[in-house]
This record gives sequence, C-alpha cells and structure tokens, in this order.
Amino acid sequence: MIIKSISLTNFRNHDTYRLDCNKDTTLILGENGCGKTSVLEAICILTRGKSFRATDPDIIKRGKSFYRIELEYNNGETRIATYDNKTKTFICFNKKSRRLPIKARYPVVLFLPSDLNLVSGSPSRHRDYFDHIFSELNNEYNESLSKYEKALHQRNELLKTDQPSKDSLFSWNLLLARYGTILNKKRYELIELINQNLNSVYHSIAENNDIISLSYKTELKNISESEYLKALEQNLTKDLYLGHTSFGIHRDDFEFIFNGKIANGSASRGETRSLILALKFVEAKIFEEKLGKKPIILLDDVFSELDNPRRKCLIDNFKDNQVIITSVEEVTY
Repeated sequence: MIIKSISLTNFRNHDTYRLDCNKDTTLILGENGCGKTSVLEAICILTRGKSFRATDPDIIKRGKSFYRIELEYNNGETRIATYDNKTKTFICFNKKSRRLPIKARYPVVLFLPSDLNLVSGSPSRHRDYFDHIFSELNNEYNESLSKYEKALHQRNELLKTDQPSKDSLFSWNLLLARYGTILNKKRYELIELINQNLNSVYHSIAENNDIISLSYKTELKNISESEYLKALEQNLTKDLYLGHTSFGIHRDDFEFIFNGKIANGSASRGETRSLILALKFVEAKIFEEKLGKKPIILLDDVFSELDNPRRKCLIDNFKDNQVIITSVEEVTY
C-alpha cells in the first residue's frame, strides 16, 4: 500500500471527504455525479501536480473561497495542496512551493472511460495523451513542452496582429526550433520504448497473432534546429494569412497500427479495448522501470465498459500495485 488516506475540503461537490485506503485495492462505490472521480482528481493533483480535467477555479466548490487536499502516504509523509482563488500552494517536506516539487511526485496510471476511445480520437487528443505520459517519464520533456507551448502561444498572438515584423517573430522562432527539436527526438525515443513491449503484451490479452504498434507521424523526422528555424521562416506568409503557426511538433500525431493498417477503422471494438489495455499495462511497466516505483493505478468507472475476460485481465495485471477503483456497482477483485 502506498497511499494511506486522502482528505478533501471544498473540492468539487465535497464539503469534506476522507478516503482511507486500508487495502492494496480500494473501491469507491456510488452513483454517477456523487463525486467519485473528484477523489481520483485530488490524488492526481498531489501525485502529478495538476488535475487531469480542469483548472483550479473550476475545482472549488460553488460558494466557497478555497479548496484544500491532504494526502498521507503509508510511511507517514504528507502532501498538502490549497487554492484560494488566487494562489495555489503545495506543502511538501515542510516547505511551501507554487508547484509540486519533482521529488514529491509519484507515478500514476489513470484509466478513464474516454481512454477506450483513444484509437479513434483526434490528433490533439493523441498528443495530449502521450505528452502527459512522456512528461511524467522525462523531466526534460516536461520542461521543453512547457516552454514550447508558451513560445507557440506568443508567436500565434503576434501573427494575429497587423503585419508583425520578422524581428519580433524571430525570438519565438528560435525557441520553437530549440524546444521543438528536443521534443521531436524524445518522442521517437519514447515511442520506441512503448513499441518494445506493446505487441507482446497485447498477445497476452487477446491470445492471437495480430501485430500492433504505435506510429509517430511528424513532418520533422531527423530535422535539425537550423532546419526547423528555416521551415518556420519559409512558412511565414502562410502563417500570417492563417493567423497561427502551421509548421511544428504541435501538429504531430500518434496512430495505432493494427496488422499493417490504421487501427481506427480496421480493429473491432473488442480488439480496440484489448489494445488500450495493453497500452496501460506497458505504461505501468515503463514507469516502474524508468522511475523505480510501482505506479498507483486509478481506474475510473472502466469496468462497466469491459467484458468479464478483460476485467479479469485488468485486475490480474495490476495485482501487485495499489489500485483505487470507482464504480457504480460492486466489483469483484
């Protein structure tokens, strides 16, 4: 057991709430809308540093002026997060900070019902999903992504003004080229890491000979920083017309390949669910190998979306992890 308890105050629809995790597997049972997912969200804030579904002003219970979360680990350590409509504060190791310190983070594998639609999702949905995984695995990726997104926002704002000068855009071009090439390289490395295990894990679930993999679609293959910068400058006329940056890693996509074809449209519903299960298992395996910690598994009402064999597979695969499950009905585990 890793998490001992978590307490919420003025969080979403909870005035106060406390969850005691007395076993390796904890079930949060309740009807839809009662706040089960909010408990998982609070855990993510104090393990990852941020929510997986909203900004802080949206989290405070209506009519209240603050929220507070306290998480206690089994070894007695605590993490506290507060937000007062202005400032978010974390208290870890008896110190206050505006962000959750890297050493205070703990790997989490979150499984949402919407993840089962990942195969058919949009490119932006794919990027968001894998950017999150890669950011947890690699702090350089996390920092580069944050700096890239800020530079991209500033450049796009300039492109919307009347005839911005090349000089005013150049500094943002430099940052996009610098961090874009870092992210591009890291994405290739991390996709390869996933593909080392994805197919074999899928076979253990589906018990067939289908071949699956994850493909990285990008315009930036083997591109250098200077080539990236040149491409941004060559696309300036187009970008001015569009009002946004048309070239870069923010346009990349990740596709699931099933027997040599794009899985979206060629894989059945059951095959797609097996593929996503395999991805989650690989995600947990990589976190443990790279970060040296068994991740906490958060399962948000996914059992209603899975048949019995896949439910059993999910439970069996995570039997050595701490698992916290939300459900509207009793779950056998």
